[in-house]
Amino acid sequence: MAQQWRLHKIGEDRSERLDIVPAQLRAIVTVCPKYACRICTNGVTRAPAPSHLFMGGLPTEATIAHVLVSKYADHLPLSRQSQIMARAGLDLHRAVLADWVGKAAFHLKPVVDRLAEHLKRSGKLFMEFEGDRGPSGAA
Repeated sequence: MAQQWRLHKIGEDRSERLDIVPAQLRAIVTVCPKYACRICTNGVTRAPAPSHLFMGGLPTEATIAHVLVSKYADHLPLSRQSQIMARAGLDLHRAVLADWVGKAAFHLKPVVDRLAEHLKRSGKLFMEFEGDRGPSGAA
């Protein structure tokens, strides 16, 4: 057998495997320092907090986007999303998720209105039609 120091690399064999990293829920802590002067009596001054879509709320914008995409693009009901989050250690009732969806809809309304204006000005509009659906959702 050849000695180790005499071997040189002539190529390599490579293989790939598909892996998945499950969604991670994490808390993002924002610290806003407070300052006060020991000599004067001007009171306390606090550094401004960064702005958020939901002021004082729990979800980040990425969390809201995840809930919306899961609900509307992936057709995952809020009740199932709630169960998935519970398995990850976060107890969020579907009513809370529904509140987030409603607030997001409010903030997205100007975007939807602008898109509708743009589509209405278009010469041609193509869309998928699945038939007339009644109140029960049946065709």
